[in-house]
Amino acid sequence: MFAQVIEFSTENTLLVVAFIALLFALFFNEFRQASQKFTGLTPAGAIQLINNEEVTLLDVRESAETVNGKITKAVQIPVSSINQRIGELDKFKDKNIIVYCKNGSRAGIACRALSKAGFDKVFNLNGGITAWQEAHLPVSRK
Repeated sequence: MFAQVIEFSTENTLLVVAFIALLFALFFNEFRQASQKFTGLTPAGAIQLINNEEVTLLDVRESAETVNGKITKAVQIPVSSINQRIGELDKFKDKNIIVYCKNGSRAGIACRALSKAGFDKVFNLNGGITAWQEAHLPVSRK
């Protein structure tokens, strides 16, 4: 059996390397998700949290991206300056913070920065403002 594995590996080196790379990527992703200190929320989950608890919404898109609307009463700090401006959010440190961007990827960066700064109740809006609007939830154009 072991001889067959060795023979297969030598004859299909590229396939074996691709398999090992895939396994590494899978383990890395699982480790990263297990070690993150924030939770993902769907738009429906966000609405439920907003309706039942005190929540601060944090929009981490650039100012030019907000012209098409943002979630009402959201604080806007671009992800590019979150580390420099994180002190502005200290008054919300003990409250729930839902972070969003256009589709969710930049919000993850901001969530990690907030968690690292000691914020305990941090949530990432899965799918960002795009998912929010697709769920036909309201946005403000102000």
